[in-house]
Amino acid sequence: MKNILISTGGSGGHVVPAKILYEHLHLNFNVFISTDLRGLKYLDEKKNDIVLINTPKLNLNIFFIFKIFYLIYLVIKAVLFLKKNRINIVISTGGYMTLPVCIGAKLLGKKIYLLEPNIILGRANRLFLGFCNKIFSYTKNLKNFPEKFKHKIKIISPLVKKNFYDKNKIKKENKVFCLLVVGGSQGAKIFDNIIKDVIVNLSKKNKIKIIQQTHKSNIDNLKNIYDEAQIENTIFDFEENLADFIHQSDLCITRAGASTLAELSIMNKPFLAVPLVSSKDNHQFENANFYKNLGCCWIMTQKDFNIINLEKFLDHVIINKSEYNIKKDNLEKHNFQNSWNNINKKILETINEN
Repeated sequence: MKNILISTGGSGGHVVPAKILYEHLHLNFNVFISTDLRGLKYLDEKKNDIVLINTPKLNLNIFFIFKIFYLIYLVIKAVLFLKKNRINIVISTGGYMTLPVCIGAKLLGKKIYLLEPNIILGRANRLFLGFCNKIFSYTKNLKNFPEKFKHKIKIISPLVKKNFYDKNKIKKENKVFCLLVVGGSQGAKIFDNIIKDVIVNLSKKNKIKIIQQTHKSNIDNLKNIYDEAQIENTIFDFEENLADFIHQSDLCITRAGASTLAELSIMNKPFLAVPLVSSKDNHQFENANFYKNLGCCWIMTQKDFNIINLEKFLDHVIINKSEYNIKKDNLEKHNFQNSWNNINKKILETINEN
C-alpha cells in the first residue's frame, strides 16, 4: 500500500479540503497530514498520522534572514519525515505553509500533486507547477495559470464532506424564510454589525428565521437582540456539522472562501457573497464570480454592504421569488452529476496513474 502525505495549514480554506482528501484516500493508502500550528486546531492532534511543520510567513522584515534558516531546518525535517515514513506521494493544498514539504519532496524525487480550491492560482502552487504531476482544480479556466502547464490540470467537483451529499438527499420545504449567515473560519465582524439591524427591521413585515455564525464572545449579545424582537434564531461560533444549518436555510450570506461556496453549491442553496477585500490576489471575488457567471448567486462588495442595501436586497428576495428560483434551478443543473463516488473515482484514478 502506498504512503501519502497531505501538506496543509493556515485557515480552514486549506485544512478543510485536506481533511476531505484524507477521507477520499485513507481506505486505499496510508495517509499522513502535515500542518502548521494554525491548521492544527481543525485537526485531531492526538492522531499519530499528523506531523507539525510550522512554516513561518516569509515577509520582509528584520527577522527575514532568521526565517530563511528556519525554513531550511523545516525542509530537513520534512525530508527526514518523508524518508522515515517511506512517503511515495505528496499532495499540497497550497499556501506558504506547504513549502518545506514540497521542497523536500522535490529533492527526494517524490510525486507531487497540487490542489487549487480557488479560482485564481495561488502563489505557492504556481511555484511548484513545473515539478508537480497534476494539479486538481474545480475549473479549467484558472486565473493566472500558465498556458504551458494547462495539460496538468485535472478537473474535479468541489471537495465537500460526505455528509453534505447525504443531507442533500433529504428534501425540506420551509414555511418561514430562513437566512443563514456564515463568516468563514476567520469570522466577519461586518456581518455582526449590520445584519442584526436588518433582520430586526425585516421581521416587522416578514416572518423570518436567522441562523448566524459569530465569535463566541458575541453569541449571547446577538441571541438577546433576536429574542427581544421575537425572531426565531440559532447563534453559533463554530459548527463541525454545518450541513444541518445549510439544509435548514433558504439563503446564505457569506464570505467567498472556496470551501464554504462549494458546500452551499452542492446543497443547491443560493447565496449572497461578500468577498473579503483583503484576500490574497482577490481570490474570494474570483471564487464568487465563478458561481455568479453560472447564474447561481449574487455578489455585493464590502463597500456596498450596508443596512440600506442589504435590507433592500433581502426584501426583494423574500417577496419576489422568481430570481431566487432561477438561481436554485441553475445550482441543481450545475450539480446534476456531482457525487462523492464520482469525485473519489477521479482522485484515485489520477493518483494511481503511472
